[in-house]
Amino acid sequence: MHKIQYISQGGTAEEHFINCKNVLEAGGEWIQLRMKNFSVEEVKETALKVQLLCKEFEAIFILNDNVQLTNEIDADGVHLGLSDTPISKAIELFDENKIIGGTANSYEDVVQRINEGCDYIGLGPFRFTKTKVNLSPVLGLEGYKALIDRLTEAQLRIPIIAIGGIEIEDISSILLTGIQGVALSGALSGALSTKENMDTIKSKIYEQA
Repeated sequence: MHKIQYISQGGTAEEHFINCKNVLEAGGEWIQLRMKNFSVEEVKETALKVQLLCKEFEAIFILNDNVQLTNEIDADGVHLGLSDTPISKAIELFDENKIIGGTANSYEDVVQRINEGCDYIGLGPFRFTKTKVNLSPVLGLEGYKALIDRLTEAQLRIPIIAIGGIEIEDISSILLTGIQGVALSGALSGALSTKENMDTIKSKIYEQA
C-alpha cells in the first residue's frame, strides 16, 4: 500500500486533471479521482485522461464512488464511502485484481469494512476540511491512536490511511500513531508548490520508515 495518496481537487474538470498531472510529475504514485457534482461526461472524460497519465507514470489510479465507470474503463480500483455503493456489490462486479478502499470514521466502521472485504481503509477526518460535505466527527491524533490500539488488541489488521484536512506538518505525528499512510488533497494541489511539497512529504514519510 502506497503511503502517499492524492485525492484530486479542482473547481473544474480541467483543474482536476492538471492537479493530478502535477502530482504525478512530482513523483506521486497513487491518484484518487474525486469529482463530486460534475456531469457523467466530464467525469469519464477526465478519468480517461488521468488514467493514461497514471499508466505513463506507473501509478495506481482509483475512482471515487463510481463502480460502473471503474469497470467500464478498467481503472485499478474504487474508493467507497459508507453511504456509497456497498463493498459487497463492488466485489461481485470486479475481478480479483481490483482495489477496493472504504471510508471509516470509527472503530465499528473499521470492523465493518474489514468484514466487508475491502483492501484498505481511509480513516478520518483528521481535522475539519472544506472538501467534504456532511463531515463526520473529527478524530485527531488521539482518536487515531485509540483506534489503532483497539485494532491491535483485537488482532485485526488492514492498511489504514489517514484522510481529511491533513497538512504537511501533521504527517510525522500521524504516522507515530500506527497509521500506515496519508491521503492528501490541498497540500498537493497547485502547480507552484506541488513538487516542493511532495519532496517534503516524502522526506517525512521516510523518516518514519
